[in-house]
Amino acid sequence: MTKLFLSLHVLAVVIAIGPVTVAASMFPRALRTAHGDPGDGDARSTLRLLHRICRVYGAVGIAVPVFGLATAGSLGVLGSGWLITSILLTAAAAGLLVLRILPGQDGALTAVQADDDTVTAPAVAARLAMLTGVFNLLWAVVTVLMIIRPGSTTGA
Repeated sequence: MTKLFLSLHVLAVVIAIGPVTVAASMFPRALRTAHGDPGDGDARSTLRLLHRICRVYGAVGIAVPVFGLATAGSLGVLGSGWLITSILLTAAAAGLLVLRILPGQDGALTAVQADDDTVTAPAVAARLAMLTGVFNLLWAVVTVLMIIRPGSTTGA
């Protein structure tokens, strides 16, 4: 059962988190492009698509900790420091996505669609790029912890 849970956990990471990290990373540049040429319908469509990818795959991403906890339970490592750290970092990444990145994208998208010049797209894009960079860094650290597993007694 452990191999099944681990396989589902890794698949969930690849299928859900991968697209979010890529789409969120592409959003700031697409925002600058859309703001630079307000008549460019393709740029607006790209923004909408990138935001939708982040929302949908972010929601699907709930499978990552679910299968991860099932895997950890079957391995008997729920109390391990590396796992607790990974859980906290995953929660921080999820919180960042839900509380800062998605609302920031939504606000920027709304402003671009309304041709609202009061929103400074370069500043919003820079902030979103920074938040996305932190989000991606959190996932990178979690990935390294999952591979290295300091103090692991599972033999891998």
